[in-house]
Amino acid sequence: MRNKIINALKQLEKEHNIEILLACETGSRAWGFPSPDSDYDVRFIYVHKPEWYLSLNEKKDSIDLMMEDRLIDLSGWELRKTLRLLAKSNVSVLERMQSEIVYLGKPDFQEELQEIARKCFSPIVTMHHYLSMSKSFYERIVDQNEVRLKDYFYALRTAVAGKWVREKNAIPPLQFTEMYDLLDKALCEKLEELITLKGEKEEAYRHLADKEINAFLKDTIRANEAVSQKLPSGHPDWEQLDQFFRRWIR
Repeated sequence: MRNKIINALKQLEKEHNIEILLACETGSRAWGFPSPDSDYDVRFIYVHKPEWYLSLNEKKDSIDLMMEDRLIDLSGWELRKTLRLLAKSNVSVLERMQSEIVYLGKPDFQEELQEIARKCFSPIVTMHHYLSMSKSFYERIVDQNEVRLKDYFYALRTAVAGKWVREKNAIPPLQFTEMYDLLDKALCEKLEELITLKGEKEEAYRHLADKEINAFLKDTIRANEAVSQKLPSGHPDWEQLDQFFRRWIR
């Protein structure tokens, strides 16, 4: 599958006359809890030739392609669009720049992007995103006797990411298990068992609801919401962003 993805990305470079700076996996495979039938959420950042930017017309700044009966989802954002969103602490950008599953990439680009992101980071914006997501997934499972493990982990990851922002005032790690130091040992052991089970079951699999996990989600979401309006905002350095942009479109 990896070769199919890389070949498709290289074909997109030729068809659109672009250069891909970073192409990586996002979603459950990057978060560390995929199912056997999880799709491949491939996200990429690209640049055009310099003359593309010397136009008065606003041009399309994204590329999307579905492959293999929708098993592979390719979606790319042009660099200027990406940096404008990064300046606002867009969580999609914050997550994809951390991915360790990289299909294509230019040396130093990912590391430099991460450094800029840390300087732009807005705790209040990031918290609002994860709080909204965790509340939405929690509402799906709270009154259910059986829940999809996918929904459980989506609720857990977003709630714990909010907890990370609240307690560490930093960008949450992409890998779910890297946030285990915020959780007690018993919960971590239970989650490891469920991750193993999820790796064996298809995404439609439903599991008995766990009262302890539900209680943890309820308490964590409540604590996140209590501070969600009190967190600081970000202060992007537009000159640094401009310099970074100019360097990579040459």
